[in-house]
Amino acid sequence: MALAAVFSLVICFSVVIVAYAAAHGGRDVKDIARNAVLLVPAQTASYILTVGFMVLLVWARYRTPFLKAVRWNMPATKLVWAPLLGGSALALVSALLNFLLRRWIPDNLPITDLFKAPFAAYALAAFGILVAPLVEELFFRGFLYPALARWTGSALSIFITAGLFALLHGDQLALAWAPLLIVFVVGSVLTVVRARTNSVATCVLIHMGYNFTLFTMLFFATDHFHHMEKM
Repeated sequence: MALAAVFSLVICFSVVIVAYAAAHGGRDVKDIARNAVLLVPAQTASYILTVGFMVLLVWARYRTPFLKAVRWNMPATKLVWAPLLGGSALALVSALLNFLLRRWIPDNLPITDLFKAPFAAYALAAFGILVAPLVEELFFRGFLYPALARWTGSALSIFITAGLFALLHGDQLALAWAPLLIVFVVGSVLTVVRARTNSVATCVLIHMGYNFTLFTMLFFATDHFHHMEKM
């Protein structure tokens, strides 16, 4: 499954690179890595392919509806706000950790290069709030965690899942240990929630609340994404 995810990323980004190179005569291809307008559609497409492969794999092996197989288990309507607020609280803890570890966090992380203009920031925010939480939780907490738990037990599978979740963001964070540790903590919390509640939907809502809070703080800290030098 991990290979399928990597393959979908390679395919989608290859298409973008070839199209960009053809449009620009092969010049400035390296700029793609810092262009959110190109990266967001490519990553969205790769995420769609990954989910499609997961759905097909589950059906082929178990003949079971995908959401049932991954334990979607949406919480009751009146309880939906609880995980969203929990995600916001987790974002505040993340911000506190970022403050405490700031001396070990590089000043110019690769992810900051994507926030060049308001439009790029809005595109990243939409992706980060609406797309990434859904697909990443389906993959890590819905698909990967239970598969690992059957082999290693719950505790070790939580650790491995959180570690791989952190590594997913490694390129964006220059593989710096401090920001990766923060992502690892977030991933651990999400995986523990999955283990305790048996609900991937709850993890998605927490993840959405987490990203929404971080982007909201960034929105106001940068004067509505117009002064990204304040990041």
